[in-house]
Amino acid sequence: MNLSRLARPLATLFACAAIAASLAPAQAADYPAREVTMIVPFPPGGTTDIVGRLVADDLSKTWGKTVLVENKAGAGGNIGAANAARAKPDGYTIMMGTVGTQSINEFLYSDLQYNPAKDFVPIALAAAVPNVVVLNPDFATKNNIASVQDLIRYLKEHPGEVNVGSSGNGTSIHLAAELFKSMTGTQMVHVPFRGSSPAVTALMAGDVQLMFDNLPSSMSAIQAGRIKALAVTSAERSPSLPDLPTVAEAGVPGFEASSWFGLVAPAGTPPDIVQAINKAVVANAQKPEAQKRFMAQGAQPSDMTPEQFAKFIDSERQKWAKVVKESGAKVD
Repeated sequence: MNLSRLARPLATLFACAAIAASLAPAQAADYPAREVTMIVPFPPGGTTDIVGRLVADDLSKTWGKTVLVENKAGAGGNIGAANAARAKPDGYTIMMGTVGTQSINEFLYSDLQYNPAKDFVPIALAAAVPNVVVLNPDFATKNNIASVQDLIRYLKEHPGEVNVGSSGNGTSIHLAAELFKSMTGTQMVHVPFRGSSPAVTALMAGDVQLMFDNLPSSMSAIQAGRIKALAVTSAERSPSLPDLPTVAEAGVPGFEASSWFGLVAPAGTPPDIVQAINKAVVANAQKPEAQKRFMAQGAQPSDMTPEQFAKFIDSERQKWAKVVKESGAKVD
């Protein structure tokens, strides 16, 4: 046998194997080996950005590798989500998804550039937050609005005269207002902004009179007295504002419209990488200092597994599909 002739194909085989190994997806044992990018599909200053940066900071400390937050805002989170869906599924691009990007937008937008169910794999529910009904304080004082019932009365007496701000078409903030309108028989003019931060600024200035904002992005303004809080939209009171009633308690039985924020990755991301990220997020969320930071923002961290988060997203998708249909809300 000619050993030199046998060695050549074996050498070629070994070389191909080495190349294939170098191109194989990263495994959890050496993940992350470099910087990770977290896409936040909303502008800086809003709740998605606040939660995203809290999670990114904790992961950076845990891994010893930078988790870079990259804001890609627009179209109710759709621009950032579409960008994240097209990223390489290697664990080095993840996204802070929201109830809007993962469970609402597919029913609102006629030309969505991504499929929430097929283009992403759920990783971890980072935090759940209530929305909060907030008013411009001068508007509230001038019109004697001190409760949800006062607000309903005023809206019925002045149909279509109140501007309700939101962080964008199709966001949970927008849909919470639509749900409120349908359950109370009231009319308001929706004014969308590019994120919660500019919407809250407009509320403080009196350009809009009302919002159903995510609590974290309104918390500092509430505490400073720059906007007036009437109620939270969750099923239970928020531990961060325990004296504030729920909308249901305040006279709209059955009303519930909470928001949530969770990490997702492009479909095809290796399962062991998904599990590794989930493990780190959940472990960080159990630390007292992390819980204190989340609670200060009105957010509550979660310990869901990827599988539990996937089921949760699906249940939210079913819930909001019904709300969108009943409200008639559409975004072309």
